[in-house]
Amino acid sequence: MAGEPQDDCLFCKIVAGQIPATIVRETDSTVAFQDINPQAPTHVLVIPRVHYRDAATLAAAAPDVAAAVLRETGEVAAQQQLDSYRVVFNTGGGAGQTVFHAHAHVLGGRGMQWPPG
Repeated sequence: MAGEPQDDCLFCKIVAGQIPATIVRETDSTVAFQDINPQAPTHVLVIPRVHYRDAATLAAAAPDVAAAVLRETGEVAAQQQLDSYRVVFNTGGGAGQTVFHAHAHVLGGRGMQWPPG
């Protein structure tokens, strides 16, 4: 259910402090941490503290939280001293989403190609 912590969700467990992560920023509504499988020199995930399956569900159910996640991507980029960066939301397995808790990838520290693969 949207908004409710899920017992089997890796990111809900990170938010709860049950699984360690390298946290780089926290707010009342978001947590940002290093990706364990980085795809760029800087690869940070920004997640809402509350559980929503994907970005589309988050945007529809809690637009204020979705805005907070997006705002926080800019704060992470500034903290990481990125002058350019990419923000990616994968929505659904076919798009590469592997953890079904809405999250934004902040990628930087190298040139990015288009289209992105």
